[in-house]
Amino acid sequence: MDFRDSPEEAAFRDRLRSWLADTAKTFPTSGDEYWERQPEWHRALYGAGFFGLSWPAEYGGQELPPVYDVILDEELAIAGAPARPSLGYLVIGLGRHGSEKLRRTFLPGMIDGTERWCQGFSEPGAGSDLAALTTTATRDGDNYVIHGHKIWTSYSDVADWCLLLARTEPDKPRHRGLSAFIVPMKQPGIEQRPLQMMSGVTKEFGQVLFDGATVPAENMVGAPGEGWALAMTVVGHEREPSTLGFAARYDKLVRDLVARSEGTPSAELAWAAVQTEMLRLHVRRRLSEQLDGVSHGSEGSLDKLLMTWVEQSVGHAAVSEAGTRDTDMLGAYLYSRAQSVMGGTSQIQKNIIASRILGLGV
Repeated sequence: MDFRDSPEEAAFRDRLRSWLADTAKTFPTSGDEYWERQPEWHRALYGAGFFGLSWPAEYGGQELPPVYDVILDEELAIAGAPARPSLGYLVIGLGRHGSEKLRRTFLPGMIDGTERWCQGFSEPGAGSDLAALTTTATRDGDNYVIHGHKIWTSYSDVADWCLLLARTEPDKPRHRGLSAFIVPMKQPGIEQRPLQMMSGVTKEFGQVLFDGATVPAENMVGAPGEGWALAMTVVGHEREPSTLGFAARYDKLVRDLVARSEGTPSAELAWAAVQTEMLRLHVRRRLSEQLDGVSHGSEGSLDKLLMTWVEQSVGHAAVSEAGTRDTDMLGAYLYSRAQSVMGGTSQIQKNIIASRILGLGV
């Protein structure tokens, strides 16, 4: 298989590289400052023509093949620039399940970075069982009234909108009683409780308490009881490595660690290098399948497990080579521990693989 750039792709890569040479180092890549300046980075990417590459042009994208997103991720990693803001799962979810009115109202601001978004799925009491969520949305005239508690909500304290999953029909089976809403976050009845991560970052995650917040009924995404279908679209997209761009960053970190080792890498680093190359090739395969029009469902759980193993191998190698006094390497290790929980725990992914792919226990 030929992975070389076409003339058009090479021209795009050169233009991106030139822009990053002047811009990349002016933005932080980690810590609280990164999260604070992410909207600025988003708008800079979009303004230069490097964001929303594969998304519909009618909402602000460029409708390029997904290979351009991979080129972007690779060059961002090589330049030491921040990752592109992770919004694909929201764009795909709203684009697939939202009405045309909702798409035209919300996708342009999401894509161009003028409005900030968060995702309200996880709850303290539901663990990995999303269908067990207890946040409720009760119809009251032209609105729904929301009560409940969400957690691990990225950017919740600065978000303008939240794609929220809530129970609207408590008498139905739990998967069928959920609905999705686009909730305005700047209103009474919403309390923010930021969560400090063990790496020291204070701005990434938060708890959100809803106590009488309202959302217009017209902001429901899909019909009542169709929230589970949207949720599966969103989490399925989150689990595909070809759309996340992590492979290039793992590869860069491994290469940096190899350079530090001066020809004597540890066993942990050697294993991380093997796994990183495996993920790189896997991403290329997934990209080829996307270009051929192949979509994946439960196979995303395989992708998620692979990403988890690779990131945690790279994290172990980082502290093995650099020690715990190097704050950047320690941060890479600490953050890697979350990979086996966020986006669906590894145990849940294994259950999905066993039941839906291997047919065990059916």
